[in-house]
Amino acid sequence: MSIRRSSAVPALALAAALGSVLAAGSAPASAEKGATKERCFGIAMAGKNDCAAGPGTTCAGTSKSDHQANAWKYVPAGTCTKTASKTSPTGFGQLTEFEPKPAKGG
Repeated sequence: MSIRRSSAVPALALAAALGSVLAAGSAPASAEKGATKERCFGIAMAGKNDCAAGPGTTCAGTSKSDHQANAWKYVPAGTCTKTASKTSPTGFGQLTEFEPKPAKGG
């Protein structure tokens, strides 16, 4: 039985090594999953943006107001222009930064 154990150890080591290689090889697949998301401007709540919040801000979590036109949030691809935005001229998120529509009741 000791012969089987000693041959099983190299087999387990080989399986572990292969598993590591396969896991490392799947990293690009994870990056591809990121490609199924898109930046959506005008939908983030104040302080909840993923990045790009205009002058005077540093990045994620720095938007100053809800639905800020120059702040974006990652959303599943294809959903941005279907997501409500109170500041967008169309009433929905935009794939690029936009000029906010004028506030009502001026």
